[in-house]
Amino acid sequence: MTDGPLIVQSDKTLLLEVDHDLADDCRREIAPFAELERAPEHVHTYRVTPLALWNARAAGHDAEQVVDALLKFSRYPVPHALLVDVADTMARYGRLRLEKDPVDGLVLISTDRAVLEEVLRSRKIAPLLGERLADDTVAVHPSERGTLKQALLKLGWPAEDLAGYVDGEAHAISLREDGWELRSYQKDASDAFWHGGSGVVVLPCGAGKTIVGAAAMAQVQATTLILVTNTVSAHQWKQELLKRTTLTEDEIGEYSGTKKEIRPVTIATYQIMTTRRKGVYSHLELFDARDWGLVVYDEVHLLPAPIFRMTADLQTRRRLGLTATLVREDGREGDVFSLIGPKRYDAPWKDMEKQGWIAPADCVEVRVTLTDSERLAYATAEPEERYRFCATTETKTRVIEALVEHHKGEQTLVIGQYIDQLDELSARLDAPVIKGETRIKERERLFDAFRTGEISVLVVSKVANFSIDLPEAAVAIQVSGAYGSRQEEAQRLGRVLRPKASGAGARFYAVVARDTLDQDYAAHRQRFLAEQGYAYRIVDADDILTGDEI
Repeated sequence: MTDGPLIVQSDKTLLLEVDHDLADDCRREIAPFAELERAPEHVHTYRVTPLALWNARAAGHDAEQVVDALLKFSRYPVPHALLVDVADTMARYGRLRLEKDPVDGLVLISTDRAVLEEVLRSRKIAPLLGERLADDTVAVHPSERGTLKQALLKLGWPAEDLAGYVDGEAHAISLREDGWELRSYQKDASDAFWHGGSGVVVLPCGAGKTIVGAAAMAQVQATTLILVTNTVSAHQWKQELLKRTTLTEDEIGEYSGTKKEIRPVTIATYQIMTTRRKGVYSHLELFDARDWGLVVYDEVHLLPAPIFRMTADLQTRRRLGLTATLVREDGREGDVFSLIGPKRYDAPWKDMEKQGWIAPADCVEVRVTLTDSERLAYATAEPEERYRFCATTETKTRVIEALVEHHKGEQTLVIGQYIDQLDELSARLDAPVIKGETRIKERERLFDAFRTGEISVLVVSKVANFSIDLPEAAVAIQVSGAYGSRQEEAQRLGRVLRPKASGAGARFYAVVARDTLDQDYAAHRQRFLAEQGYAYRIVDADDILTGDEI
C-alpha cells in the first residue's frame, strides 16, 4: 500500500485525488483505458469500460500494462476481481478475427470455438455470415464486413480486422520539404495509422491534425476522399495540402453545395453528403465515384448516421478519423471503433502544452447572479425554454461587455448558440458576427481580417466550432452552447490553443447563470477538459463588473 493518488474500487470506478503530486502522471497512464465521469474540485471519478479497454488493446496496450498502472498509483490494495476482469475483458479483443483467405475470401476465424458457436447463434449475426468452412472458420459476405463488426462489438466480442485493404487507384502524393518538417508526434500518429491500417488519431485542436492527414496520404499514395464539417474547412484543407504536399490545384476537387468536382483528391462536406431528396441520399454515390485508396473523416466524432451507414460498406478502403475528442453525446463511440477503426494514437492535451505545441490556457467560469425579475421569469418559463432564457439574459450580456472591455486590444472570440443573442451582442460590441446564413466568402473575409488584426473582436455561432484556423485568437468568451455538450466545450477551447507568435497563453471564459440549467450543463460540458487536466477557476461576475482583476 502506498500514498498514491488513486483509489480503485470493485465497481470499476477510479477516484483520482487531483491535488496529489502524482495526479498528472496517474491521469496520463489511466487515460487510455478509463473514461472520466465526474470532475468536481478535488476528486475526479473515472470508470474502466470495455470499449476503453478494447481501444487500449488495439493501440498496443496489454492487460499487464493496465494492471501495472492501477497497482502503481493505487493508495489501497486493488480489488483482485477487478484485475481479473480487466484481463478477461481485454482478452476478448482478437478472439474473433476477420481475415482474407486466398480461396474462400473474407472469413471469420476464432481462436476459441465456444465463442464462435455463441455468436453464430445470434439472430443478428447469422444473416451476415456464409457457410461454415471449418470448426474455427466461417465465411463472411464481403458486403457485411462493417455491419458484422458493429454487431459483434454489441455482443461483447470485438473482432480484430486483419482482412486488409484494396490499394485503390494509385496517385503520387509526397510531402514538401521546403522550410518545414513533420513534428515527432505527427509522424508517430501517421505511422500508427499506417501500421494499423485504419483507425482514429486524437490530437488537441491546433496540433496539426490536417498535417497528419497529409502525411497519411503520402504513405497511402492513392486517391483520397476527405470529408469535412463545412466549406470553410474544405478551403483550409485545400490550402494546407497545396502548402504541405506536391499536390496541385488541378488534383484537388471540392464537392459542396456550390461545386461538384471529383478529382484524385476530393474534399466533400458532411452537409452535402447527407442532403436528402425524396428520401434518397443522392450524394452518397460519391463514395463509389472513384476507386478511393483512403477516406479521411475530419472531426470524426461528428459523423452523422447516414455516413456511418455508408462507411459500413467501405471496409475494404483505408479509413482515417481525425478528432480532438472521441466523446459523442449520442453514445455512438462504439460505431466509430467498429466502422472507422480503433484509436491508433492519442496525445494528451497537457503533454502537448508542456512541449510548446499548443498554448497554455487559463479556464475561467464566470458565475452570474440573475436579477430577481430574471429569476422569476426563469422559474415560470416552460421547461423546454428555460435553458435558452437563462443563457441569454441581459445580466449575462453586461458581463460579456465587461469581459470584452477587460481584454481590449486582444484577439477575442465571443461564441454562442442562439442567433438572436449573437445579433444583439454584435450590435452592443460593435463587432461583426458570423453565423449559418453568413455567405462563405464573407466568412472567409472576416476570418482573414481577424487573423491579420484588422478586427479584434468577432462574434461567432457554432459554425466556428470546428476546423477553423485562427492562430492569434487569445481570448474566447462562451455565452451559450449546445446544452451539456462536452465535445463542443473542447472544440471551443481549441479555438484559442494554437501557439501565439508572442508566446502568450490563452484565456477561455464560460459565462454561466448561477442556480439554473446553465450551471448544470456547464458542469457536464467541462468533463472532457477536466480529463485532459484543465481546471476551471470560478469567479463571481460582480468582480468583473466592478473592474477587479480576474
